[in-house]
Amino acid sequence: MGELQLEVAVQDASGAALARDTGADRVELCSALDVGGLTPSIAMVEAVVATGVPVHVLVRPRPGGFRYSATEVSLMVRDIEALVDAGAAGVVVGALTAKDTLDRHALEALQYAAEGLEVTAHRCVDVLPDPAAALDDLARLGFTRVLTSGGAPTVADGVPTLRRMVEAAGGRLQVMAGGGLRPEDVPALVDAGVDAIHLSARRHVPDGGPSGPGGGRPGYDVTDRDVLEGVRAALAGR
Repeated sequence: MGELQLEVAVQDASGAALARDTGADRVELCSALDVGGLTPSIAMVEAVVATGVPVHVLVRPRPGGFRYSATEVSLMVRDIEALVDAGAAGVVVGALTAKDTLDRHALEALQYAAEGLEVTAHRCVDVLPDPAAALDDLARLGFTRVLTSGGAPTVADGVPTLRRMVEAAGGRLQVMAGGGLRPEDVPALVDAGVDAIHLSARRHVPDGGPSGPGGGRPGYDVTDRDVLEGVRAALAGR
């Protein structure tokens, strides 16, 4: 097996710089990780691109499920076009039909808008009855990789399905394991044959001031160096 890649989900430039300095191969940039992640602002994208780490940007216009209207898909296409101009190295997308199958029409439009950038399918595949069955369609659509927990709450629980997904991918696209990942999960994921691992390494910190009414919960999330270093050590010792 080749070198296992590490991707870190971050929300700002300081998190991206920390991921870079602890050996991440790339970052997934998004806002609002507490709701699963949303599309960040172009200004934030430009700031994170300036850190020098390859930036893959989540394109998700709202929280909730992954059944998007034509208007929402059009918005996502326009976001991707702006991200190409902002210097992103890739985009992270997903869309499902009302029958909870991959929305090929939407995914084709999003992949086309990326203009040759790497395209990752996000964890929308984990709500499908069989995530491994989606690999053929994603490969035919020209996706670079899929981010998945193997359809389980955490990657530790999804190892058997992750193994099947690696077999189904057959080298046509990368399988990246993510979802509740801990350093101690790395050996089992290596054994399953995944190409990359993904984590957010979040830590909640107070900001010292009131946030309400209207400001949401107190404090905010930052990227935790100790968690990243623990995962990097686990990768080095595999």
